Amino acid sequence: MTYVSDRITIDERLCNGRPTIRGIGITVATVLEYLFAGDSREEILANHPVLEPEDIDACVEFALSVLNHSLTVRRLAT
Repeated sequence: MTYVSDRITIDERLCNGRPTIRGIGITVATVLEYLFAGDSREEILANHPVLEPEDIDACVEFALSVLNHSLTVRRLAT
């Protein structure tokens, strides 16, 4: 298992290697999809009691870091 941050992990044996929250089988993408669909943080936490508020923050931070890295790479390549 690789720790991308203190809350985001990647394990090839879990969720097909997609980034998950603390290795518990809930993917970063799932949390972001809930947020995008309009679910509040409170709704997400109520529906997934194993999650903590900091997990949601970590998902957003992870997405931003991936986006910023992708943009940086693209800019350098042109």
